[in-house]
Amino acid sequence: MILKQTSILVTTVLMMFFGLPKNIQKKVDNEIKDNFNIEVFNLNEFIVPSDIVKEVPSQFNNNNLFKIETNNGLLGYAYVAKAPSKTAQFDYLVLLDKDLIVLKTKVLIYREEYGGEIGSKRWLRQFIGKKEGDQLSYGDNIIAISGATISVRSMTNAMNDLLQSLKILHSKNIL
Repeated sequence: MILKQTSILVTTVLMMFFGLPKNIQKKVDNEIKDNFNIEVFNLNEFIVPSDIVKEVPSQFNNNNLFKIETNNGLLGYAYVAKAPSKTAQFDYLVLLDKDLIVLKTKVLIYREEYGGEIGSKRWLRQFIGKKEGDQLSYGDNIIAISGATISVRSMTNAMNDLLQSLKILHSKNIL
């Protein structure tokens, strides 16, 4: 039993350092295929210099921002992160075009009984077209959802952090 638990722990640690977990990776790959209308692509980690990571409000940890590339060049970017809900965290994906404009957001895994409505396509559509530096405000330009207040605020804050981070990275000619 201890050997099995140790094996699971080692596998989890390796996945944290060597890419996305398989269940997340499969969902990300499918979203990229659907949104960019391609079958073959490379998803390459985008390494943000460590001195710059400290300046950005987003959760960049050098294994959650990816370049989406084909033989023809850069198609866009994928950002995969976690945001807090009431008692757990949920995984989400943001697809960006090569000009850093949001093409799609998707909640990949939601781990709560309540609040899962933030995963609806209709609600997530409000992030499409947002770009670096845009400011999102719960209840103002982001629609509230009854019963999902914590998750809505969390996703709004996470998107604000990402958009601000993209602005910083772009201004430093990193993206």
